[in-house]
Amino acid sequence: MRRRHLLGALLLTPVLTACFASSGDDSPSAASDGSRLRVALAFPPAENLSPYGADATLLSRLGVTEGLTALDANGAAAPALAESWRRENDRSWLFTLREATFQDGSDVTPAAVAAALTHATEAKPAPAALAGVTLTAKAAGNAVRITTKTADPVLPLRLSSPNLAVFAAKAYTRGGVDPVGTATGPFELTKVTGSTSATLDRFDDYWGGRAQASGVDARFVADGTARANALRTGQVDIAEAIPVAQAASLDKATLEETATTRTTSLQLNTEKGPFRNPGLRAAARAAVDSPALVKGVFEGYADPGAGIYGPAVTWAEGKRVKPGGRANATKPNGTSVTLATYDNRPELPEIAQVLQQQLQKAGFKVTLVVREYSRLESDALDGKFDAFIGARNSLVDTGDPVGVLASDYTCDGGYNLAQLCDKKVDKAVAAADQVADTSRRQDAAMRAEAAILGTDAVVPLAHQGIIVGVGTDVRGVLLDPYERTLVGTGTRR
Repeated sequence: MRRRHLLGALLLTPVLTACFASSGDDSPSAASDGSRLRVALAFPPAENLSPYGADATLLSRLGVTEGLTALDANGAAAPALAESWRRENDRSWLFTLREATFQDGSDVTPAAVAAALTHATEAKPAPAALAGVTLTAKAAGNAVRITTKTADPVLPLRLSSPNLAVFAAKAYTRGGVDPVGTATGPFELTKVTGSTSATLDRFDDYWGGRAQASGVDARFVADGTARANALRTGQVDIAEAIPVAQAASLDKATLEETATTRTTSLQLNTEKGPFRNPGLRAAARAAVDSPALVKGVFEGYADPGAGIYGPAVTWAEGKRVKPGGRANATKPNGTSVTLATYDNRPELPEIAQVLQQQLQKAGFKVTLVVREYSRLESDALDGKFDAFIGARNSLVDTGDPVGVLASDYTCDGGYNLAQLCDKKVDKAVAAADQVADTSRRQDAAMRAEAAILGTDAVVPLAHQGIIVGVGTDVRGVLLDPYERTLVGTGTRR
């Protein structure tokens, strides 16, 4: 199968793992302006802040970037840089732009938007939001006409993806996309210090109105205990992904729990190694005790794994299809496997340890590999591990339930950690992608989910919520189940 890598997966400088205060900050504004927000994020840039990979959500969560559309509270497409749109025919849509300005002072024009989308289509590998999709974008008066090679009934949803954020012309270089001072959101990225910090100032010409905070001082703190300590001692105003183990030691008034569409799963390498054998994949799946994982690790902040979509995808359970065609389990008899995960989400190494015990009880010999995510991603995408534990938000890429299936489990998927290439799966995903009616599309997505689960390439472990630490004097933090937002115009202290 063809392996795909996220664009520019560069190994950057070591991430900050000590207390937030130890990083220092030579920014005068951070020291003197009490209206600035201090934020600790769990994931450092893995791809030099390219919008075409996982770093895209860092930019959207900090209020830097926008696309033509956004997701509303119900998961439907809502206006963003496009104030309205209409479908002209099966393959063509017209998006009318609002008046807006890029952070470099240039106007958001149809030509600029068309050029930005064209750059996204030319990225290698394709952004997850464009998995299996071919589109062209052209200026049309005060609008942008987007035409797809085949009918794409969820194009407005797709364009809400952080992967398809729009930047000014100067952002695009041979080296990729430079988001510093070139986006459209309420906060302008002004400085990036490797993989440790970023400085943002309020963009006063934002079309949606001036942000109430004058800026954001962000630190990328991979260590969950360090993030919790920074919140506890008042060194940060917002700390994402507070570890469950740390929650009890924090003031309850500072904890915001949100259900998410994130699922923690065990991905088994179907291309090479022991889990190329379907019988051994079946044995691994049978060995997993998901309720024990949830009880022992998440302490009530998660539900046992039921599928690729969890309870926060409210329609999923009633439409779920029982997987068929699974292989019979083969006795492991001491088969050696390498199980990898990352420590940015502190529950994952704990899950890995429990899962190691469960697999060893079933007869596997398991070696654990735990690294910071940016130092693990390229190896995971290249299939260098036999198994991988990751936490994936099933609707973050496009808001469309079919999108994550195409990017994660098809032959040409850009985030295919299981290295899965199965004709039946590809056929089921392709069929779901052709359905326009919302309810019928959901039904088709569940049939595709069943086809994927039937291969035992992925074993859902837990559907988790997130705990965000928020200072008691902070208001307006944006929490959503898709984990695309965090800081916006109304976030303040």
